[in-house]
Amino acid sequence: MTRLLRSLLPAFTIVAALAATACTREGPAERAGRGLDRTGERVRDTLDPPRGPVERLGRSVDRAF
Repeated sequence: MTRLLRSLLPAFTIVAALAATACTREGPAERAGRGLDRTGERVRDTLDPPRGPVERLGRSVDRAF
């Protein structure tokens, strides 16, 4: 069993590397989705503003990522 895993390890590594590089490009749908997310955050902040400095800090950290 370990021999099989050792022979498949390079294939798994290559697939993982290709998947990681494929995710770096951002398409128009992703940009539009991010814009919708930001609009939703602005609406939420308008309707339900942060109540204190800790909540404001938390929301700004959420937006950073």
